Order: sequence, then structure tokens, then C-alpha cells
Amino acid sequence: MDYLKLIDKYYGPADSKLKDILLIHSRAVTARALRIVDAHPELNADRTFVEEAAMLHDIGIFKCDAPSIECHGTEPYLLHGKLGADIMRAEGYPLHARVCERHTGAGITLQQIEERALPLPKHDYLPESIENRPRKASQSLEATAWNVSESGKDCLNENVKIAKYYRK
Repeated sequence: MDYLKLIDKYYGPADSKLKDILLIHSRAVTARALRIVDAHPELNADRTFVEEAAMLHDIGIFKCDAPSIECHGTEPYLLHGKLGADIMRAEGYPLHARVCERHTGAGITLQQIEERALPLPKHDYLPESIENRPRKASQSLEATAWNVSESGKDCLNENVKIAKYYRK
């Protein structure tokens, strides 16, 4: 799989603010995820799959309404994982789709969707494989990567800096 070709297909081959934000964030998540995989060979995680899925986990953001990060679609941002999953299934990557739809909030249960009236199809969106949950069942690889350093503050700060830069 050529994940950059897929990103280009949906975000265009030319640079854009949104594509830059997506790539910077996805590369940061991928780097952290691969450090975790490399540090824990006992997990027997599929390194190539982790790299691909980490780079594509947010592919659906362009369909969302989140102008502060240059997303000018119409859907609520909470749906970006499901929208990305739809894209990945259409492209013939159902396992990657599972990562897209299950990374939001490091997993969302059917009960949470119903109790909070979240705008998601009524399913459990919990991690299912070691590539989704290397530390504990309730935490995805992306969430683990997020927590590697000070609860992800550096990743969040980087994303905030990117958003502020592009709002200028």
C-alpha cells in the first residue's frame, strides 16, 4: 500500500494547509507508534500495518466541519474516524478502516454513544487487535503513542502550533 498516494487522492497532490496539518500530525503519531512497536517486540505487532494505519487514521477529516484546522466539510468532527473508515473500505482496506473508526477517543462504546446521543452509528468502536491496543484493552496504539510523553502534551502543543500558524 502507498499511503501517501491515498492521501494525495483525497487531499490533492499539491500542498494545502489541511494536507500539511494532516501529514504533520499523522507523521508524529506514526513515529510514536513505531517507537512503541520497536520497543516492544513481544507484542508481535505488524510494523508495516501500524505505519500504514497510523498515517491514515485521520484520512476522513476533510469531510468534517473544523475550520480551526482547515477542515471545511459538513460533518461533525467526531465522525472523522467513521468517515475515514468508509474511505478505507471503499479503497479495499477493511483492516485499516477498523483503525480509523476505533481511534476516536481511544475507543467509544455503544453505551457511550447512546447515553451521550453521539452522532455515530450504533456500534462499539473499541480496539480489537494488538495494533490497536498494545498497553491495555481500553487504549489504542494511537492513544498509547499520545501518552508516551506527558499525556501527549507535546503532540497536542504541536497540533495547536500548526493550527495557529495556518490561521494567520
